[in-house]
Amino acid sequence: MTHPHAAEALQATAIAGIAGILIAGTVLAQLARRIRQPAVIGEITAGILLGPSLLGLLPGNPTQRLFPDEVRPLLSMVAQLGLLLFMFTVGWELDWTTMRRRKSSVAGVTAGSILAPMVLGFGVAAVIYHSHSHVNGEKVPFSSFGLYLGVSMSITAFPVLARILKDNNLSRTKIGALALTSAAFGDVLAWCLLAGVVAIVTASGPSGFTDTLWMSAGYGAAMIVVVRPLLTRGVAWISKRGTGVHLATLVTAGLLLSAYTTSKIGIHPIFGAFAFGLVMPRKPEVLLEEKMLRPLQHAGELMLPVYFIVTGLSVDVAAMSLTAWGELGLILAAAILGKLLGAGLPAKSFGLGWRESTGVGVLMNTRGLTELIILGVGLSLGVLDQSLFTEMVLMALITTAMTGPLLPFLFPRSRMDLIATPARSDSAASLVRMPEPAGGQTSDLAG
Repeated sequence: MTHPHAAEALQATAIAGIAGILIAGTVLAQLARRIRQPAVIGEITAGILLGPSLLGLLPGNPTQRLFPDEVRPLLSMVAQLGLLLFMFTVGWELDWTTMRRRKSSVAGVTAGSILAPMVLGFGVAAVIYHSHSHVNGEKVPFSSFGLYLGVSMSITAFPVLARILKDNNLSRTKIGALALTSAAFGDVLAWCLLAGVVAIVTASGPSGFTDTLWMSAGYGAAMIVVVRPLLTRGVAWISKRGTGVHLATLVTAGLLLSAYTTSKIGIHPIFGAFAFGLVMPRKPEVLLEEKMLRPLQHAGELMLPVYFIVTGLSVDVAAMSLTAWGELGLILAAAILGKLLGAGLPAKSFGLGWRESTGVGVLMNTRGLTELIILGVGLSLGVLDQSLFTEMVLMALITTAMTGPLLPFLFPRSRMDLIATPARSDSAASLVRMPEPAGGQTSDLAG
């Protein structure tokens, strides 16, 4: 049993660590914005710098003093809560009506941007498997390893992409609408694929996998047939008689229970939070945005940076060997080429020019926080070792960071009038609801 004074000391250390996380994340997020990068780039970089890659190299190992092993479970709990809130908002902000309107024009880009990187990722897995086939003393089956690497390569970070499009005035162009709608479809498809891979990894044999599939199907049916109507009635009742506190409490409790359910089924809790966001009613929109979305976003913004630090503690750039840097080059080549070809060629077949088609591929190459979430799941499941996890995190950072600088080159101001389209109700901007917080700045959850 932990001594009461020792427990209090650990809690105090955790509190001080979270304070340092918030300060470092805020400072680097602002620096990232100054160089026209999404805030998430600065926050992820803060996590890496506070980990063994930099701070841990200093005399006395300040990383271990700030975030000792005994404190990390507490930080992981806070990070998990922030992650669940984020995944709920991602699910709720998807506009299915707009996505259905454009389904015929984006099917090729969506399919290509998922399949091409997945195939190339599977090829990379075959090349590097011998170096990463054992994690924590256990052998990872190649099927699980290859599938996981392939799905990781296929990700496009929908919320981060929405912010990049807005910052570059591309939200209301054909290119922006095509990329954002394809990313929205791709996100849903990628989460479904990831859920399947996680079920394969965690299942104890074929019968266990079958059980997971049946329980997942039952869970999905219950969310649509039972939970969604109950939520609709609950929101209607609260809008007439309740308060914003009641609404936020109902939603938070619901998403946590949904996350618990998927965890018990055998798939990651993030899928439960995401699914709860998908089935959450969208009406009355003003009430839900003001009383539900904004409070949960603000809570997530405070807790989510802790996730970057927990991730950064597992990233050790200083320990990378020459072989690891070579593997990183191979991973980057497959990730970038997969998106450029998989998204760019279908876009070209829809009548876009080569420059615009390349721009769609560059936009779909944005990975950001979504990639980190998937990599974190792979690390916790024992599919990725520490070295490959570091390489994949660096790939996510580089592919996300390169999007912003490339867009002005592909779409200089002289070409903006040629690719711009008039604002429409089904434009890319309507795909994601990003209410403007006080001060007029878009929420950091969007990028």
